[in-house]
Amino acid sequence: MWLPTMSGHFLLAPIPESSSDCFLPKDIKLAVLGAGHVGKSAMIVRFLTKRFIGDYEPNTGKLYSRLVFVEGDQLSLQIQDTPGSVQAQDNLSQAVDSLSKCVQWADGFLLVYSITDYNSYQSIRPLYQHVRKVHPDSKVPVIIVANKGDLLHARQVQTHDGIQLANELGSLFLEISTSENYEDVCDVFQHLCKEVSKLHSLSGERRRTSIIPRPRSPNMQDLKRRFKQALSSKVKAPSALG
Repeated sequence: MWLPTMSGHFLLAPIPESSSDCFLPKDIKLAVLGAGHVGKSAMIVRFLTKRFIGDYEPNTGKLYSRLVFVEGDQLSLQIQDTPGSVQAQDNLSQAVDSLSKCVQWADGFLLVYSITDYNSYQSIRPLYQHVRKVHPDSKVPVIIVANKGDLLHARQVQTHDGIQLANELGSLFLEISTSENYEDVCDVFQHLCKEVSKLHSLSGERRRTSIIPRPRSPNMQDLKRRFKQALSSKVKAPSALG
């Protein structure tokens, strides 16, 4: 399932220090998960700054915040970068479990692998399964991203492999090059923001409908009828005594 293009309706702005004088935007919390060296940090920075930085120190989990405008809606976006300790090895389940707090916190997920690293591709399924385990009763949106699409000479994972996996898991899929195409990176994050915002709106509607309705006001016609009956009985009472 391919991701639709929508990068033309997006704007970034820093979150103001004080928002007391303005309308509070919706909170959107995203997490970017995947093995090490697949380009997670580069994707986030590319999205937020439009700049591509190729080399990063191994991160311990940075949190990025921005105000974004998606199709006219103002959103307060937080993106959680995650350590690249998830590999398709013996300690995979332990590494996935270590991300539980992040998975519980987030509203939407990008699962990223590199087309040049087959092991990173193999880590996507257990990551997806863990997200669904933590959010069993929800429709938390997940997008699978194949990164480093420009390194065709070093490809280990074919495009059809990514499409097949995404179809099996019921997820959206996009193959991108963070270094060469800002628009694709923007489309991924923007679509995920839109899906999370839509999910929040549905949750809000469900909460509103679950509120106990206010008791109905007494029927005025019924009150008038009872009042007339009471007056009529009082009028008839003296004649009965006579």
